[in-house]
Amino acid sequence: MGYLNNSVITVDAILTTKGRQLLAQNDGSFRITQFALADDEIDYTMYNPNHPSGSAYYGEAILNMPLLEAFPSETQIMKYKLVTLPRGTAKLPILSIPASVVQAQGSSLSITPQTLNYFGGNTFESAGYTFTISDVRLFNTFEGVGINTPSAQALNSTTTLGTNVSKTVVGTSLNMRFTTVNTLFGANNNQLYATLTVEGRDSGARVTIPVTVTKAA
Repeated sequence: MGYLNNSVITVDAILTTKGRQLLAQNDGSFRITQFALADDEIDYTMYNPNHPSGSAYYGEAILNMPLLEAFPSETQIMKYKLVTLPRGTAKLPILSIPASVVQAQGSSLSITPQTLNYFGGNTFESAGYTFTISDVRLFNTFEGVGINTPSAQALNSTTTLGTNVSKTVVGTSLNMRFTTVNTLFGANNNQLYATLTVEGRDSGARVTIPVTVTKAA
């Protein structure tokens, strides 16, 4: 959602696919109990403390930035959620995962993130993590495990037709088995590349790492 202008408080909001499903049931199951805020549109590098017109204009460029139109894909919008942390928090939560993934064709790997600096310590988030791979063709298996809610199961059960697309799954851990398809490498290519983005569903902490798959000899 977004405030359309600064003079009239108008909210542009749409329902997610799940929300539309619950509303259509017309049985009272559609109840909004939580909401989240995000600042995907904001480029904070545009804040200018040297503006010649003074401090009232430091954030002028940011205030005049266009807002994104609301759409229902949770994997493409609200990537940078605002979070509430205890008073006195000195460090933002960060995710602890390998800095990169380099695996041989046909090998398997499991990643279990941990959230650091969250509520005074290091923990595993109860709501789990979202894992988004930029090119799912690099995997025979790309599966989130440990979270069994209907929304997580719906994401985890999606399939592709072999096209170059991203995929998002939810879980406390990610299980991967890398592709055994040699034709993906082409004639003179021994490596395939993608990026893996992991986000804590409670903390909002987010990290992106490179993924490399090497062709078997």
